[in-house]
Amino acid sequence: MTTERTEVQVRPGVEADLKALTDIYNHYVRETPITFDTTVFTPEERRPWLLSHPEDGPHLLKVAADADSQEILGYATSSPFRAKPAYGTSVEVTIYLAPHTGGRGIGTLLYKALFESLAEQDLHRAYAGIAQPNEASARLHERFGFRHVGTYREVGRKFGRYWDVAWYEKEL
Repeated sequence: MTTERTEVQVRPGVEADLKALTDIYNHYVRETPITFDTTVFTPEERRPWLLSHPEDGPHLLKVAADADSQEILGYATSSPFRAKPAYGTSVEVTIYLAPHTGGRGIGTLLYKALFESLAEQDLHRAYAGIAQPNEASARLHERFGFRHVGTYREVGRKFGRYWDVAWYEKEL
């Protein structure tokens, strides 16, 4: 797909992406309530997260990169929904984009690739928690067939205030 004259490749995340992925995530830690982490990470601290997303699991990491420069433009993951065994056929999905890439269709490319790979897994449901307000994320999830199933009110405190999280569900 061509986006603003940039060809974008979506591929599995690899060790060489770790610094760029950490930088993207840290932007959201520092600047937004989109993640409820409150302290930035070093790449070494994020390595276990990266390794928890093998190329062949139900817990995947898809990376969007500029085809020419190989700059990482964003990533999407599927992760365990909950730790207990009966939740094993459910995943939580999320997307993080480099701050300068929003509105270019990269989130759509990432979710398309992620859900194509998840279709090959023994999975039943995907869930997404969206800190409110975040209309762009809600629209993206709805385009991919998610439906709003409820909202946790004032569930997280960051930047001196409480934030709601809307939960979305998709059948896989």
